[in-house]
Amino acid sequence: MSIVKLPGLKMLIEEISKSHNLPENSVKEALREALFKGYERFRRSKQTNSHPFGDDYFDNFRLELDVEEEGFRVLALKMVTESVQEPDHQISLDEVQEFNDEVQLGNEVLVDVTPEQKDFGRMAAIQTKQVLQQKLKDQQRAIIQEEFKELEGTVLQAKVLRFERQSVIMTLQSAHGRPEVEAELPHHEQIASDNYRANASFKVYLKKVREGSQRGPQLLVSRADAGLVVYLFDNEVPEFEEGVVRIVAIAREANPHNRSVNARTKIAVDTLERDVDPVGACIGARGSRIQAVVNELKGEKIDVIRWSPDPATYIANSLSPAQIDLVKLINPEEKQSLVIVPDNHLSLAIGKEGQNVRLAARLTGWKIDIKSKSKYADEESE
Repeated sequence: MSIVKLPGLKMLIEEISKSHNLPENSVKEALREALFKGYERFRRSKQTNSHPFGDDYFDNFRLELDVEEEGFRVLALKMVTESVQEPDHQISLDEVQEFNDEVQLGNEVLVDVTPEQKDFGRMAAIQTKQVLQQKLKDQQRAIIQEEFKELEGTVLQAKVLRFERQSVIMTLQSAHGRPEVEAELPHHEQIASDNYRANASFKVYLKKVREGSQRGPQLLVSRADAGLVVYLFDNEVPEFEEGVVRIVAIAREANPHNRSVNARTKIAVDTLERDVDPVGACIGARGSRIQAVVNELKGEKIDVIRWSPDPATYIANSLSPAQIDLVKLINPEEKQSLVIVPDNHLSLAIGKEGQNVRLAARLTGWKIDIKSKSKYADEESE
């Protein structure tokens, strides 16, 4: 079989593998695909207007990379026919029987169609180089996707690299000695209290590994996702890992629309152990555990409340730190409730811009209507 020589091929593969931190097999596959595109370019340059090549014209062609011989060859799978109408897809029985007398009409055979060394010209070489760069990027993206896909929903350490429009581009440490991988932290996934300066380190929640070959970072990370709060508590409260305490629900508002409203999280916890206080376990001695979480979130307010199977009790707890006089379940099927609070706790129960009651409703899954004790008494007396 003939071969198009590529001097230094073996060394080239080793160099690309090292510079791009890719396995040699991945580099070989990228190079093979690039060379095949170059071969297509070479063949298309010779086509006539009367016989244009379609998109699937080269489906029966394959390119083999020979690292030891430092070159490549092209083979075509052709149908054995009596008369040849499509030379690239058919071969006559007489021609085949010159080198294989066992072949019959209708059989398919591999035929060497490697171009002459001098014919694989400059334009094909340029095409090969361009495609190779893209294929190497595709290989890198595929490896990143494989490596980080199983890490979706976990928290990783990241460092600020640069800024693009309203997004912060960060780097995450890749495994296996590969270079750091870029991730995007969009504006809506940031928290206002963070100071995103160059080289600053943050814990981020890996929200999504983007698939496909679109431009930009494949990894989408968040500082605003509730999953980050869950992770931080898991790290600080050993009772979670031991299964003694569990998180039942969490509601977070890390980016309030009104900048005068601070970020806030409500988290409902429970335990099956009678002698364990789940809220106290999360807060820790002298507030040490919850303070560590608050520090990482740059001062975000966190309410840890006790979950209850009784909806009225759960709703009352969720409106912490407000004092609650009465919770009435107006329509249990549609989960509508009415909460009565002392007059001087009305604003506390509602919260600034309605944040406290909004988070309580999200936490419990109930619609919560709040009235002061005096207004409720007036309405009842009418």
